[in-house]
Amino acid sequence: MKAIEIREKYLKFFERHNHKRIPSASLIPENDPSVLFTTAGMQPLVPYLLGQKHPEGTRLTDYQKCVRTNDIEEVGDNRHLTFFEMLGNWSLGDYFKEESIAMSFEFLTKELGIPVEKISVTCFAGDEDCERDNVTAECWKKAGIAEDHIYFYGKDDNWWIAGEEGPCGPDTEMFYDTGKEPCGPDCQPSCDCGKYVEIWNNVFMQFLKKDGKYTKLPQQNVDTGMGLERITFLLEGKKDPFETELFAPVMDKLQELATNDSIESRRIAAEHLRSSMMIIADGGRPSNVDRGYVLRRIIRRMTRHLNKLGIDLSKMSDLIDLDIDILKDMYQELDANRETIKETIIAEQEKFMRTLERGEREFTKVINKLKAENKNLIDADTAFNLYETYGFPPEITRELAKENNFEVVETAEIEKKFKEHQEKSKAGSEQKFKGGLSGTGEQEIKYHTATHLLNAALRVVISPDCHQKGSNITPERMRFDFNCDHKLTDEEKQKLEDQVNAWIEQDLPVSFEEMNKNDAAAKGAEHEFLERYPDIVKVYTIGDVSMEICGGPHVEHTGVLGHFKIKKEEASSAGIRRIKAILE
Repeated sequence: MKAIEIREKYLKFFERHNHKRIPSASLIPENDPSVLFTTAGMQPLVPYLLGQKHPEGTRLTDYQKCVRTNDIEEVGDNRHLTFFEMLGNWSLGDYFKEESIAMSFEFLTKELGIPVEKISVTCFAGDEDCERDNVTAECWKKAGIAEDHIYFYGKDDNWWIAGEEGPCGPDTEMFYDTGKEPCGPDCQPSCDCGKYVEIWNNVFMQFLKKDGKYTKLPQQNVDTGMGLERITFLLEGKKDPFETELFAPVMDKLQELATNDSIESRRIAAEHLRSSMMIIADGGRPSNVDRGYVLRRIIRRMTRHLNKLGIDLSKMSDLIDLDIDILKDMYQELDANRETIKETIIAEQEKFMRTLERGEREFTKVINKLKAENKNLIDADTAFNLYETYGFPPEITRELAKENNFEVVETAEIEKKFKEHQEKSKAGSEQKFKGGLSGTGEQEIKYHTATHLLNAALRVVISPDCHQKGSNITPERMRFDFNCDHKLTDEEKQKLEDQVNAWIEQDLPVSFEEMNKNDAAAKGAEHEFLERYPDIVKVYTIGDVSMEICGGPHVEHTGVLGHFKIKKEEASSAGIRRIKAILE
């Protein structure tokens, strides 16, 4: 069963169970300071999990495009992916455990045809924060799962929360028995031996974690996630996602073009090509900060491994065309942005090749210095510095060292440096993600409203053609990206401040109404990527100065915002400027 068939079967199944199909949100999150990319299906729905009413009702289903970046260095094995698709169904204060489990069991066994004996499930074992989830276990027994296929684990395995704070609760996970021999007498779903593969996760969101404490949510929710790539390779009887139709044609083409074949390098090149295309199609561009840096890193890692395979980069355009043609039925945005994807990736590769050239020049300086000192060994610090500063891969350092009759320290010593670097990067990443997905405090709400005023002011002061291209909000500041062909002058920045503050002083009312998205666009409501919104949207109006499609939340009148002050204006990427501002 092909991936697109599984996706459609899933969505239609839940539509038959009275769920409304909603579109995938962009990979580039709107007004969420906690993450660089959309990392989970629940992320765009957080306001509704916290109690806001969703325009489409209390039962929803979707597929959500996701990017997770913590394991980029692991991509190349047979299971890690940077971009993946998550199938989900949602109950926003509607059904709970019994109906959720009954539907999951029906879909797995009836729709996908998985034999019941191949399914094992896990439930929350309980602790001081939440009792043992015997209710879920009984629901599984009632559905048809044998008692010896039901396991209980603690928070590390059967509790779900995004980040450190936010909506959360116990979950139940479904595992597929691959038929592999058990790793021992105690082999069970918690093993990492490969016998059991997790295929679905139903989270029973009952709590909100804030300041280390758990409180009951105003409603009980169900949040589920099934990884499409994973369920596809299992149902197709493949060993991993790279053998499925999602990757196989590109993997085969890379093998055909390679002069030095490596399955690891082909996986990296194929995965990172797909991931970078998806990010670019949703508006991402390479840069030296935040998500732009992640995109740059993915493209450069892909380029290094194409180089390692011996594939000429002149083949890049053809590889992109092949990949888009494979995926365009699933992701129409790839075909619509085909030329932009090509231009962005190829330009980044050309920059990186120049970086490699600079690295080679630096390498020459290194060995000349060592020769002067009568040394012929390149140490770990030097090898790592060539990578960190010049993007120079250690394998190229080794190749050039050999050509110049030099040696490089043992791989283990270099890997130790990389590990130290990764730990520092991971710590930084965890700080970035620390806020979880619950950043809807009073100050964030004020900044969210202020972005609408700034968006409107830009069209008054700079150009009617200025539009939002991204934003990021924290309790300390707002960041706003917009299209503009020049650096703002001091006079323009002052006029922007004055205009926003004038609207704040007028204490304009803020209100919203729900309407069809096409009607909202026809009325002139500001929006990005109209096709990504559900059919029914919220349109927020601020006096007679701003009207935008937006999920909220916002203040009720502008007078509470305080004084708007621009702290910095800079380039974000080609044709895109960025304003950082505060409310004093």
